Amino acid sequence: MRRQLALAVGAALALPLALIAAPATAAPAPPPPKVLHEDLFSPLKLAHDLDGSVYVTDNFAGSLHKIARGGKFSTLYTTATPGNEVGAVSAFLGSVYFAETTADGALLKKVDRKGRITQLADLGAHEKAKNPDGKSSYGFSDLSADCLAQVPEGIPASYTGEVYSHPYATLGTPLGTVVADAGGNALLTVSSRGTVRTLAVLPPQRAIIGEWALELGLPECSLGHPYDFEPVPTDVELGPDGWLYVSLLPGGPETPAAGARGSVVKVNPLTGKLVTVATGLVSASDLAVSPRGDIYVTELFSGRIAVIKKGTKTAVTFREAALPAAVEWAPKGLYATVDAVPAFGPPETPPPPPAGDVVFFRF
Repeated sequence: MRRQLALAVGAALALPLALIAAPATAAPAPPPPKVLHEDLFSPLKLAHDLDGSVYVTDNFAGSLHKIARGGKFSTLYTTATPGNEVGAVSAFLGSVYFAETTADGALLKKVDRKGRITQLADLGAHEKAKNPDGKSSYGFSDLSADCLAQVPEGIPASYTGEVYSHPYATLGTPLGTVVADAGGNALLTVSSRGTVRTLAVLPPQRAIIGEWALELGLPECSLGHPYDFEPVPTDVELGPDGWLYVSLLPGGPETPAAGARGSVVKVNPLTGKLVTVATGLVSASDLAVSPRGDIYVTELFSGRIAVIKKGTKTAVTFREAALPAAVEWAPKGLYATVDAVPAFGPPETPPPPPAGDVVFFRF
């Protein structure tokens, strides 16, 4: 027995010595992305066309641009109204779709093969007429009257969906254009004739109030109670299974202290049925779905593009990236925008210089 114990100890010691003598070779670092265009102010959305063209919106600058396959950069549209936001770009069957958000509404527009721009639908009018999430309840549901009275005026204690349209993503399909409305908290469909319908109202995003909320001004009596935040759809893509995949911000603070509450859900385009695919994301601003079923998600304030492999529910790092806002899948890699959010200072300071880039990460 003593000899067997000595042999066992010797074998245990030999293992780390062998590992020291022959260390494992670290995997080589992935190559840096190829930069396709630099110095955009706020490139929050991308689209990749079958001909190799890439379309990018400079949202806060109110413009839409094209990067041709050979690298030529051109501007397709600039808003005539300063302050309007241009975003939600997608490409389908030779046409390019985008949204323009105004001070009091939102419009879906189309660029045809000849570069002509037409208005396809008034999304703001649909929001005012239907208010898809008007019956959804947000905020606290179980606080005492005394505790509710301590909630600061700037934080809504309990309310239903307001009339507000902010189309953040579009997707062309044979059945029409699907719109992810981050203001209306819903998915819409727009026919080729401009008829707007509500496909799905996204469910409230529940969080348990923790210590992090005290810094926002919530009273201590709210600790441990649920708060239903608004669901904020940031992108919509068609998966290989025929379902619509949607990235969701959970509403409320996007800080690590509040937890990784972002998610990816999928919606049946015919019935509106919703299924949760993955949770635990931070600031999920965009997604791309490969033909295999892998899901890539930009986590804007986490400094990475994550991937949720087919058949899993956990996001892992695909590439580190500074402020990645948009991502599009292509056979040889991912198109993305980085440094996409300007570093704004106090109101009296001048705006920061444009620093956003369109890049390509090879697989």
